[in-house]
Amino acid sequence: MLGPYGSRLLHGWYATGGAADLDEHLRRYGPPPFPRTADAADRLVRAVEDAGLTGRGGAAFPTGRKLRTVAAGKGTAVVVANGMESEPASRKDETLLDLAPHLVLDGAALAAAAVGADVAHLCLPRTRRDQARALREAVEERRRPGLDPVPVLVHELPHHYVSSEETSLVRWLNGGDARPLATPPRPFEKGVGRRPTLIDNVETLAHLALIARYGPGWFRGAGRPDAAGTTLVTLSGALRTPGVYEVPMGRPLGEVLDIAGGAAEPLGSVLLGGFFGSWLPAGGALRVPFAKQDLAALGAGPGAGVIVALPARACGLAEAARVLGYLAAQSARQCGPCRLGLPAVAADFADLAWGRPGSESLWRLEDRAGLLAGRGACRHPDGASRFAATALRVFADDVRHHLSFGPCAAAGDEPVLPVPDAPAPDEREWR
Repeated sequence: MLGPYGSRLLHGWYATGGAADLDEHLRRYGPPPFPRTADAADRLVRAVEDAGLTGRGGAAFPTGRKLRTVAAGKGTAVVVANGMESEPASRKDETLLDLAPHLVLDGAALAAAAVGADVAHLCLPRTRRDQARALREAVEERRRPGLDPVPVLVHELPHHYVSSEETSLVRWLNGGDARPLATPPRPFEKGVGRRPTLIDNVETLAHLALIARYGPGWFRGAGRPDAAGTTLVTLSGALRTPGVYEVPMGRPLGEVLDIAGGAAEPLGSVLLGGFFGSWLPAGGALRVPFAKQDLAALGAGPGAGVIVALPARACGLAEAARVLGYLAAQSARQCGPCRLGLPAVAADFADLAWGRPGSESLWRLEDRAGLLAGRGACRHPDGASRFAATALRVFADDVRHHLSFGPCAAAGDEPVLPVPDAPAPDEREWR
């Protein structure tokens, strides 16, 4: 089952160079081993726990614990497969759904059987209509032979940055806007239809489908004991062959970048986790293992597997200012930190990148950025605060230059980060 770089989820693509239809999928893996009894469902949950699988959508929460919690909830459960991928620098979920759709659908149906759900929802952004159509065809292909024990429904949701947040999915599936809800209750308590709801990233569910077939020992054959398995990463920036790759967890960050051909020019920093992520200086970061425990010591994390290599020639302040402007425009505008605080931080950062700021501007920016975290109805301000704070720290030399001499020549260069030209959505665009 191991392809290049220890691949598992993408093994079929490496073997054939194309996406797998249902016949090819079943020839390769056989039918999903659905649990038919409560004991069998418990064994599946235990296998996921023993495998050490964690969520691949960004939070890295233990998947087995989520399964067990939802299974123990009051009422019939619901499963939601999150394929929204609102992070502009990520392409892993889109790629996985294109190349191995039946692994994801296997995982959704297996998760439903494990928690006693009677339906599974697959949520995609409206911007990927062709993919949604292909997945509906795949669901129908599975329905005809009665492969899945529960119906799988494919939905197309508004594509805004916060619309991939799990409570946004619940709110939309319940007939509301695709904007985050205040918690508690969490979805595992009262989610879709006020029922216990399991929400997992589509990559997490694809891993679950393989664990169900091959067992926890097989899954732990890649990675390391405290960071098991493989993960999909989107590598971009100043790399020779950027793209989506599958890598064993725990590899040093420099080795991960080497999978994409290595740096195409000298690097100054790397962004881990995308627009809610953290900046790190390239020098020391390249030796750090790509694993939650190791990166946490540096104030970072794997997130959703986004790694952007920023060349040394680029202006990090300009890159960060563009991202913060985008995050301010894409907020749900439901509370003060998003309506007032985040736009103010974005404006201060823009002034630092392209204006004529004084030292008081930097003090005001640091103060405002520090006030964002922990004050919002969702975690949008938290992610923006982390991104801004690490940018100020890692690009401290640029800050001093801009304060002393004004914008550097690189501040007007073509951006490295893929920041969409996305204005703030009006109220109708959340439905």
